[in-house]
Amino acid sequence: MDNTTLHRVQVQSIRCEAENILSYELVNPSGAQLPEFQPGAHVDVHLNAGLIRQFSLCSQPWKLASYRIAVLLETHSTGGSEFMHHQVKVGDVLNISTPKCNFKLASNAARHVFVAGGIGITPILCMVHFLERQQGNYVLHYCTRTIEKTAFREEIENLVKCGEVQFHFDDGDSSKGLDLHKTLAVQEPGSHLYYCGPGGLMQAASEASAHWEPGTVHFEYFTSEGLPVRDSEVSKENREFQVRLAKSNALYTVPVDKSIVEVLRENDIWVDTFCEEGICGTCLTRYLEGEPEHRDMVLDQDDRQDYVLICCARSKTPELVLDL
Repeated sequence: MDNTTLHRVQVQSIRCEAENILSYELVNPSGAQLPEFQPGAHVDVHLNAGLIRQFSLCSQPWKLASYRIAVLLETHSTGGSEFMHHQVKVGDVLNISTPKCNFKLASNAARHVFVAGGIGITPILCMVHFLERQQGNYVLHYCTRTIEKTAFREEIENLVKCGEVQFHFDDGDSSKGLDLHKTLAVQEPGSHLYYCGPGGLMQAASEASAHWEPGTVHFEYFTSEGLPVRDSEVSKENREFQVRLAKSNALYTVPVDKSIVEVLRENDIWVDTFCEEGICGTCLTRYLEGEPEHRDMVLDQDDRQDYVLICCARSKTPELVLDL
């Protein structure tokens, strides 16, 4: 399915889910079903004046009469959450992308361990809905400051039958919250870990799960602030390299101070981008030759055998050939 296609959706309802968190039910104005999506998927929501923000789908993936997203009003909003909270009304029409999924459930997992912090519950809630339908084995640790800040609490309590949910309230003191090192100390055979939330939780979960088997830890960042690099072999300094486009055989030099995307734009070759920080996956591109230096937070090891995010990646080899 073409992820660049935009779909017109109408806001059918807006609901307060917790303190400073609103959910929005989106429907096709024609009444037709919306595109299918995988648990963990998100959509790009096109707001005013070219503003685009990504929001995870937290509805049931088999019910396509509507989508549901949830938005936290950020203290230091860059425009997206403030616009959604203060400008978007019931009946408004928005443009959204086809759903994209960089945060996937592992089909071969015997047990799923979820750690959600605050608004990070949104993609995980969709996964829990799916696993309940499939009678999957899982545990959810949901971390918030207070009950009042815990979105979808009653829904989750009523939903969980096959798995287990534990709520953790720390009142702003991390020492009172979930002990991730203790929780993740032992990896049960066949277990996969998924985590999503604010920077502090992401860093703590990354450190606490460092000993888990490769390929069994999955996560999604909302921002690149404090973002650790996944590839331990990434160079500390940028190196110049060349990128070749397979379809035209055009060859371009990527200097130390520019990205592949920037060089392509300078040569009138447009590639869709969004975050340009390696966290959204919009610029996903197949490569045919060379060895990329991956600097993203999206691709797993299997994806990295064939794809690269050209907004941030560089090359370990003198030349990188892209399927463009």
